[in-house]
This record gives sequence, C-alpha cells and structure tokens, in this order.
Amino acid sequence: MLSSTPEGVILSVRIIPRSRNTEFGGAREGALVVRIAAPPVEGAANAALLEFLAFTLKVPRRAIQICSGERSRHKRVAIAGITAEAVRAALPQM
Repeated sequence: MLSSTPEGVILSVRIIPRSRNTEFGGAREGALVVRIAAPPVEGAANAALLEFLAFTLKVPRRAIQICSGERSRHKRVAIAGITAEAVRAALPQM
C-alpha cells in the first residue's frame, strides 16, 4: 500500500468516482480507498484525487503525481517530499 522512495513515497489508491462526498473509505485489497465526488470524465476524478491528497497531507499539489493507473480505478501515486511515517500519521486508515 505504501512504499518509500528516495524522493518520497508511492501510495496505492483505489478510487470510487461519483461518490456523495470526497473522503477516505478505509483500505481494500492492499490499497487506500478514496471516494471522489467528481465524475471520471476528462481527468476530473484524477484532479480531485490529487487536490484531496495534497490538502490532507499538507504538501504542494505539484509534489503529487499519478505514476500508473491514469485511466483505472487502481492507481499508484508518487508523493515527493514526505516520509512514509508522515503519511501514516496523516491517514489514520493506513
């Protein structure tokens, strides 16, 4: 679910688009579940995911990018400038 890299961390995420609210939904199948209010149209759900993670982890939006799964519900997200311990502290679901 979470692995350290020299630049920061890689986080496995499973998104559920078109949810009522944007919120965390626990963990499932080795990934953090994030419910996204935005639809999966023209990258809206991806943008909402990155904004939500940036806000929650208190890192700049430019420090977060999708490594794989751009068009899938299962994504790997790279977050630069943060440690795995800081992510675990910010995300109680982990």
